[in-house]
Amino acid sequence: MVGGDPRGQVQAIEAYGDLRFRISSVVHHGSVIVLSEATHAWPVETLEEAQEAHFAPLAAIADDVELLLIGCGVSIGDPPHFLIALCRASGIAIDPMDTGAAARTYNLLASEGRRVAAALIAV
Repeated sequence: MVGGDPRGQVQAIEAYGDLRFRISSVVHHGSVIVLSEATHAWPVETLEEAQEAHFAPLAAIADDVELLLIGCGVSIGDPPHFLIALCRASGIAIDPMDTGAAARTYNLLASEGRRVAAALIAV
């Protein structure tokens, strides 16, 4: 696991590909939302199909997150307008990028103790 979170250990994204992720030694099939202390299944295959309800795990801890990385799949896409509004209202910055870049960036920022979350579309 990656250190740096004052509340304890945070999760590390160890591998991705073949439509799954290995996060802190646990394999997750399909897309995921990665928070510092938990990973949630995310029933999204493309950014365009994302709905507000899909971000419920993030909304529940919005006060604990300063940056949301969006792993858009193999290429960068625009976050849905409702997500931009939700994050803006909660003071969360959004950074869309391809899934690989989002996974690497999450690990780096989490290791620095940043309050980061990642919504990752499986590739």
